[in-house]
Amino acid sequence: MAWLREAPFGWAFLFLFLLSMARANVTYWAGRGIAAGVKHTKFQHVLTGPIYQRAERFMQRWGVYAVPLSFMTVGIQTAVNASAGVSRMPLSRYLPAVIVGCLIWATIYSTVGMAVVYAWLALGWQWIVAGALVLGIVTVIWIRHRRKER
Repeated sequence: MAWLREAPFGWAFLFLFLLSMARANVTYWAGRGIAAGVKHTKFQHVLTGPIYQRAERFMQRWGVYAVPLSFMTVGIQTAVNASAGVSRMPLSRYLPAVIVGCLIWATIYSTVGMAVVYAWLALGWQWIVAGALVLGIVTVIWIRHRRKER
């Protein structure tokens, strides 16, 4: 990662954009490829799980705009791209949307996002572990609270 920090902004931005495009498109095509086959297997729960259902609601509400908007969120990017593939969103709509989303993501991570990551790493491993534990505890409490509400 040190090479990314020392790279000129343009190269870092291009690298992050291409990385994002690769990940998003692999997820989209995986969604398209497994949609029909998974319906009659033990993996069907993936398509009915809470994250996928949240992504589906997001897609239904925002349509094609869900794809670039998902790049500004944490936790549903992959599910939105997979659900675009599962729902067989036409490439004529998906590709422009994913390009915009990847440009947004690369902009965020090549500016503010990586600065936060580097600042976090500079704190030392003990603070990273402590932060991960706090995040894990808060997540578990939040999930239990949500389940009780239902």
